Amino acid sequence: MIKLKLGPLHDDKPVKVTLELPASLHRDLVAYAEILAREAGQSPGDPVRLIVPMLEKFIVTDRGFAKARRSLMKSEQS
Repeated sequence: MIKLKLGPLHDDKPVKVTLELPASLHRDLVAYAEILAREAGQSPGDPVRLIVPMLEKFIVTDRGFAKARRSLMKSEQS
């Protein structure tokens, strides 16, 4: 079994996002969606739905961001 950083996607209301992606990144999102769906025993979903959870995961695991954010919050409280 493959260990992906993202787990199954929650079925939330869709959110429309408009942005341009490099073709190579889009291909990677499509492949990731296919692998994620296969691991969850589902049919592949829209790869665009991966963008928000990936960004959330990235932000949560970025230690530098967390430290800077805490510092910013402390300075705003002062």
